[in-house]
Parts: sequence; structure tokens; C-alpha cells
Amino acid sequence: MIRKEVCTPVEHLMGGKGTTKLYHIQTKEELGKAGRLYARVVLDSGCSIGWHRHLGETEPYYILKGEGTFVDNDGSRTTVTAGDICTIEDGQYHSMENNSDKPLEFIGLVYNL
Repeated sequence: MIRKEVCTPVEHLMGGKGTTKLYHIQTKEELGKAGRLYARVVLDSGCSIGWHRHLGETEPYYILKGEGTFVDNDGSRTTVTAGDICTIEDGQYHSMENNSDKPLEFIGLVYNL
């Protein structure tokens, strides 16, 4: 099956700023029991995904384009660019910010342990 991506805009995702654009690679239904999100995520300038926690699941981010600030479980802030992988383990908190003037794009995969 081939289909086109569809954008699902989410305002203030996890309490973040602005609109997060989710381009689902697979829907929650297609993922079944394996997980709940597999998407290309786009944060425009000034947008963010708020501080949140994962329980019983993990989530890697794979940065595709742009520059962002990844806020890790310990509160450390790291600048990330294309090719970086941010790993969020079970029980950890994190957030992502785009403080640059260009869009930040990454793949997010939330899967169950």
C-alpha cells in the first residue's frame, strides 16, 4: 500500500509553545500494540514540545533538518542538528524546542516496552 502523508497539527503539544505538525508515517491503529506514534515532526521557529514523561514506553528522536534544543531528563540542554539521535528511556522526562529561525524536523517513534 502507498499513501500520502497527512499533517495533523497539534496546538501546545504536551504544554509546549505554538503548533507541532505531525506527519504520521504509521497511524496509532497501524502500530497496534507496538506503540502509539511514528511520525515526522516539524516545529516551526519558536515552537516547542513541552516537558513530559514516558512510562512503559520509550521514544527516540532522529533529527532530519534544522537545529533545536533537546532538554534531557536531568534538565541539561543540548543543541541538536541533522544526524543526532535523542534517546528517551522509560520513566524519563524530556522536551524539544526550536529557538532557531528555520523549521526543525525529526522522526519521533513512541513504542511500548
